[in-house]
This record gives sequence, C-alpha cells and structure tokens, in this order.
Amino acid sequence: MKLSVVTVTYNHERFIAQALSSVLAQRTTFDFEVIVAEDCSTDGTRAIVMDFARRYPHKILPLLRERNLGMVRNFREALAACRGQYVALLEGDDYWIREDKIQSQIDFLDAHPDHAVCCARAQFVDETGGGQPRIYPAIPSGSYTFADLFDANFVVTCTAVYRWGSVGPLPDWLLTFKLVDWPLHILVAQTGKIHLMDEVMGVYRIHSGGVWSSLSRLDQLLATKQMLTALDAHLGFQYTNTIRRAIARICLDLAVVARHNGSRSETVRHLLSYARNGGQIPGHRRLLAGLAAYSLIGSWYKIFSRAKQANPI
Repeated sequence: MKLSVVTVTYNHERFIAQALSSVLAQRTTFDFEVIVAEDCSTDGTRAIVMDFARRYPHKILPLLRERNLGMVRNFREALAACRGQYVALLEGDDYWIREDKIQSQIDFLDAHPDHAVCCARAQFVDETGGGQPRIYPAIPSGSYTFADLFDANFVVTCTAVYRWGSVGPLPDWLLTFKLVDWPLHILVAQTGKIHLMDEVMGVYRIHSGGVWSSLSRLDQLLATKQMLTALDAHLGFQYTNTIRRAIARICLDLAVVARHNGSRSETVRHLLSYARNGGQIPGHRRLLAGLAAYSLIGSWYKIFSRAKQANPI
C-alpha cells in the first residue's frame, strides 16, 4: 500500500462528509486507503461514516470505537492500523482543496528520500466569528529540520504527509496531552527533513467543538509548555538549550495572560520560570519592564506610568 490517509473524528456531523469527499476526490497514480477512526460520537457522525464505507468499501476502512477513547488514544490506534508507506493526516472537521494534493506530496517524498515530512499552507477559517480567514504558515517555503519545530508548529496537520515506518509505537507520554500532532511532527522529522510547499492545500476550521481551538489561550500555552518539557526528556536533553528558549517565550506569554487576568502571583511565577529557562529575548524590554512593575506594585504601575508621561522630566 502506497498511502494511508488517517481521519479521526468525533461529533463532526456537520463536517465529516466534506472531509471524506475531499479525500475521495484525489487524483492519484497509486492506490490508497482511508482509515476513519470514529470515536463513539453522540451526533450523526457514525451514520455518515458508515454510509461512506458502504459506498466505497475498497477505499474506506472504518474503525468504530465501542466507547469514547479520547482524541489522542483514538489517533494512536488509527496510526497503528496504517499499512501505507506514507501517512497523510486529515481530521474530520478539516478538508483538502486540491485534487492533486497527495499526488504532488508523494511525488516529492519519492524524489527526496532525505525528507520525512511534506506539508503545505492551509487556510484558517474561524467559524466562531473571531477573525477573518488567513493563510498559515507565513514562513518561506522550502526545507526545515525538526529542531525548527521547537519554536513554533508550522506543520498544519491537515496538510501533513509522513514517510512512515521508522517512528515505531508512539510514546505513552503523548496520551497525557491535549495536543499530539505537534510532537508527532517532531518525532517523525527526526528521521528526515521537513518540506513546506508554497501552495494552499487544505482548510483548517476553528470552531467551538475543536479539541484545540476550543481551549482558552491560557490552557493552550500550558499544554504547549508541558509538551515541550516532556519532549526534551524524550530526546535525552540533547536539545535542551533550544527547547528552553522556546519554553521561555511561552512563559513570557503566560505572564502576559496572567497580568491580563489580574493575577500578580501568577505573573511573578511565570516571570521566574521565564528567567530560569534562560529568557533573553531581544525586543521585549518594555514588555518585561511592564510585567516586572506590575509584579511589584500591581495595577498602580499604570497610574505611575501615566503620571510620568504627563510630567516628563
């Protein structure tokens, strides 16, 4: 089998048909399977999945959970069922917008055996009304290493294709996290480079039912910090300095959130963690000064700051 497409889905009744249709619309010179891991949804998702499986029995393999496993366990077991040389990812609430997506990515990976991941740009559509559609990532196309992923996750899951087989069973520590795609990108990319194509190939939905997008900014930052800390240990602390710089940036963001929430103690705690992780980020002196002032004197620092501006020496 050349390729396995993995789609994990839970309560995606509004989206799953479009996701699967975008996979079945792919024009390829090779055969591929579609593993749909349906995690005991409480809406009509399972009925839609079964309808697709009946209509495309030689293409779609449904994995129907008898009880809800949770996103990470469901995803891990779906990956274990893959038979393909390559694995493409598409969550049940996203979809592809180019019929040559997987063909072009497989062609690239076949021609570049030193690469383990091929991804592309995606359109982010916010269905919560929080913003206009945007294209992500904004970085230049080309090749990157797995260490580049420590700073930010630029591999949009709905665009990712992996060279499969060399990763082995996913570590158990992944099961404790609310995000699994980012560390998985890193684990796969240990075996080869990452290529970012310039084309927009998928749509990533931001909606109230999304596992990640439904989390608050605070919870997202805490989950990312936890993941990077565990990843550092998993990699044998070989990249501690790089990972700690990434954690320091997260701690600074956490301090900003804590100040916004009016918590001096949490602001202090995150600033101390920022310092312990070697926080030396150029261009943030004014922000650090404001956070430090708030930590020392609370909201009074704003009054003093306004007074100083009104009566400069």
